[in-house]
Amino acid sequence: MSEAQITDWLASQRQAMIDLLRDVVNIDSGSYDKEGVDAVGARFERHFAEHGIPFRRESHGTFGDAIHAEVAKPGSNEKPVLLMGHRDTVFGKGEAGRRPFTIRDGRAYGPGVADMKSGVVMNMFVATAFHKFGGSPHPIKVLITSDEEIGSPSSRPVIEREGRAARAVFNSEPGRPTGNVVTGRKGGIFMHLAITGKAAHSGANFAAGVSAIGELAHKIVQIHALTNLDKGITLNVGLVSGGQSVNTTAPYAEGQIDLRYVDPADRATVMAAIEKIVATSYVPGTSATLTIKGEFVPVVQSEASKALFEGYQAAARQVGLTTLQGEFSGGCADSGFTAAVGTPTICGLGPVGGLAHTPEEYLEIDSIVPRAQALALAILKGSAHVP
Repeated sequence: MSEAQITDWLASQRQAMIDLLRDVVNIDSGSYDKEGVDAVGARFERHFAEHGIPFRRESHGTFGDAIHAEVAKPGSNEKPVLLMGHRDTVFGKGEAGRRPFTIRDGRAYGPGVADMKSGVVMNMFVATAFHKFGGSPHPIKVLITSDEEIGSPSSRPVIEREGRAARAVFNSEPGRPTGNVVTGRKGGIFMHLAITGKAAHSGANFAAGVSAIGELAHKIVQIHALTNLDKGITLNVGLVSGGQSVNTTAPYAEGQIDLRYVDPADRATVMAAIEKIVATSYVPGTSATLTIKGEFVPVVQSEASKALFEGYQAAARQVGLTTLQGEFSGGCADSGFTAAVGTPTICGLGPVGGLAHTPEEYLEIDSIVPRAQALALAILKGSAHVP
């Protein structure tokens, strides 16, 4: 096996990668749509089966199943390199029908095309190349998860378990619009705030009512005031609802809170402040509860992760990605879970794209092959530097 065999084969698979990407983008797979997420998984499993790569499903009753595949010499007990990615999207049923996979002016469009179905496709073809030609100094494990966009409630324990068992983790979230990869990320917590008040006719019996919406408004102001841009701490109440009718004091209201932070030590401080706000009744007679619905931990670059990145950077230069750098992202990802368990991790290795989570989400088609080649060469060279 030569490096050229791997990189030349990946170049020859450009259209095959696009075809597989088209198939999976055209299947709705919102995080809560288990049927759709598993349908995307079945299409990926078909690829593994066609190429003779062993795979298995780790089932889950509520969210999509986790898919595992491995390229390894029989009997190998070496720690694998873990290629990671999620196949769920933020889009609801019918979005793929409204916006099917299309290519215009060198860019591909469609729900999840960049975030991150293209990265999963890339991982699969890199693993397939090593299955076909051999040459990897370590076993390669592919993990395809199902619920990253909502904080990986079912996948987190799977990711942490596989991360601990790996020697290095490459998470193929989309490459930055700059062409860079991601070496640091914020942590994030998604929370649900529920408030109970008391209904009363707002004209005939106003004084008997207790407005949950009024209480929510006070709490939102206080929660947003915890934002500290200098420290990278942001609070956003992004969804609100409540009330019974326009002429009734609201017996119920709810809000969904997004917290982002950089320094792991800030988590406890900010959460304590939020909990104090939740426990305080600004409108007498209301009560409130706070529930954490999902959580990501930050990606903090360790010395081993820095070495892994430098190996990847050298591999990228070899295929013409000469300006590639590491970049910090305010977004969260599953890579935080593997970094937090101590495994060298880099993220944002997928094909280059942008405007994720919007109808304008795009993928740079010409980035697919060189990013796949860079990952393959990093496996051959970069991961070997990690103890």
